[in-house]
Amino acid sequence: QVQLVESGGGLVQPGGSLRLSCAASGSIFSIYFMGWYRQAPGKQRELVATITNRGMTMYADSVKGRFTISRDNAKNTVVLQMNSLKPEDTAVYFCNTNLRELGGVAKNYWGQGTQVTVSS
Repeated sequence: QVQLVESGGGLVQPGGSLRLSCAASGSIFSIYFMGWYRQAPGKQRELVATITNRGMTMYADSVKGRFTISRDNAKNTVVLQMNSLKPEDTAVYFCNTNLRELGGVAKNYWGQGTQVTVSS
């Protein structure tokens, strides 16, 4: 069974940095893309950034130039480096991946979420 384990959330002051990490484990045949979404209270879940297995990235306009997504294909991990954080970045951040298990078909998986709070 595939599991996504996230780490790295927390409380940070405006202008600070945080690094989120997500590791996928299980009987994985291939991972197609990995990414991060976030959901603030009372708002819909929104895309933050994604990265394909070939390293192509996409960012939400609100985080361009501040956040950087990267992945380690050998370790099935994805990292979101968040710099110059703003209070409006406060949300629960969810790891997301589309992958294929051994003997299975491609499916979408979500992590449990990690809280990021930007406040003075």
